Amino acid sequence: MKDLRDVVAQLRGPEGCPWDKEQTALTLTPYALEEVFELVEAIERGDDNNVREELGDVLFQIVLHSQLAAEEGRFNLADVAREQADKLRRRHPHVFGGTRINSSAEVVAQWEIQKAREHSTTRIMEIPAALPALQRATKIGHKAQKMDFDWTEAKAVFTKVKEELAEFEEAWGQQTPKDSDGPSEEMREEFGDLLFSLAQVARHLHFDPEASLRAANEKFVKRFRKMIEVSCGEDPFLALPRDQKEKLWQQIKQTQPQKIAKKFPKI
Repeated sequence: MKDLRDVVAQLRGPEGCPWDKEQTALTLTPYALEEVFELVEAIERGDDNNVREELGDVLFQIVLHSQLAAEEGRFNLADVAREQADKLRRRHPHVFGGTRINSSAEVVAQWEIQKAREHSTTRIMEIPAALPALQRATKIGHKAQKMDFDWTEAKAVFTKVKEELAEFEEAWGQQTPKDSDGPSEEMREEFGDLLFSLAQVARHLHFDPEASLRAANEKFVKRFRKMIEVSCGEDPFLALPRDQKEKLWQQIKQTQPQKIAKKFPKI
């Protein structure tokens, strides 16, 4: 850690790297997001070498942000580590104190109680806007549930999904050929409501919709690449009639594995 900290300080020093010296916390934000996403992808692939590398890239972002703050006299890497260690001790009294807890559910409840003590209740919906939209929708649902504003069962949420789908179809049906500007604002809004409701179904069934969508994306990409391969390239595939493409898709679908992710995370 000391070696990494010294390397980052040198990169930012008078004789350091011009690119690193130009960065600010704001300019580094896209890279922080990108590195975390690459870490998640490596974890889902189960590639230990890549996971180790991506963890290092995420750690570099943490050290670099801390270095910027230290240069401005705000805080340093030791402050970040110390504050996190203190927070973990506070929020795990069953490990570092005398509290007795017997289940994961009790741990989560204790965590939220301690978190509420540390923060004002006005922060109940302060969820990072930069989170992927489905992931943020799930967190919003969890927050609403903690305030006793939620459906009682998954079936009730699915009823809401069907309502939102009907409203989206209605808005779609109101479109006319003259609507050259694309979907109406009402269509876009209803589509967002539909996606939000689907995220809540996943939450009630205790799986992560973001992970499910990533797996679906990967499944489609793998099957599509296989179609290109079987067709001997992009140009031959492009030249195929639409019905032949669909027939090829169905063939690939029968041979490709149905499950891409090894294990979906439970939420």
